[in-house]
Amino acid sequence: MAFYDYRCDDDGVFEISRPLGSAPGSIACPVCRGEATRMFTAPMLATTAPKELVAAIEHSEKTRDTPDIVTSLPPRSAHERTPVLPLTPTLRRLPRP
Repeated sequence: MAFYDYRCDDDGVFEISRPLGSAPGSIACPVCRGEATRMFTAPMLATTAPKELVAAIEHSEKTRDTPDIVTSLPPRSAHERTPVLPLTPTLRRLPRP
């Protein structure tokens, strides 16, 4: 479902929900039953909360010229670790680190 904005000359802007691509060019105003025309607005593509978005933008600006220095790998949980296979006789003869 998508939200579409319509403007009534008497009652102002209101929003309706319709299946994507099925909004007519004009509909009846829910308040006065007059004709309301569709308004074309910017789509709502941002799904990040405003606080997190501002923090991400600020971090990006801060580290643009001097990136953060990483000194170690992030910790991995036990289920993400690569399993160690038992050594085959051929591999046992190789030097170990």
